[in-house]
Amino acid sequence: MSKPLDIAFATTILVRDTCLCLHVQRAARALARRFDEALRPLGLTNGQFSLLMSLNRPAAPSMGSVASLLAMDRTTLTAALKPLERRGLVAVTSDPADRRSRLLTLTDAGRTLLSSAFPVWERTHAEVERRLPAGDPHRLRADLRALC
Repeated sequence: MSKPLDIAFATTILVRDTCLCLHVQRAARALARRFDEALRPLGLTNGQFSLLMSLNRPAAPSMGSVASLLAMDRTTLTAALKPLERRGLVAVTSDPADRRSRLLTLTDAGRTLLSSAFPVWERTHAEVERRLPAGDPHRLRADLRALC
């Protein structure tokens, strides 16, 4: 077995200070904590709020379309849906056009909770946008979308 190459500590500092992936992950975690804290009194996490909001459509979406929108695989989406189903916030049904496919629907309880959660999200979101140093949230969103 060959001896591994040593990486200088200066390289560690360079990565710490310049790695876009690290900075985006740190920002995402900080934002998630902020929204989790704000939504906690309603019994929701930021991920659950996003999932419920993704179901707020005129027609029930498929698992695949929701997974794609939320950038998660179907297995992760299925796991995320389970507690929302148990709480009676979401219904998962077979698609009449294709019995292998599942459709996701907000229940009345889910819609009620979502309408209570939206003002909390809106206030928190406005606070976050005010904290952006450049004051241009549209630019940040556009830059982040360019990476997808």
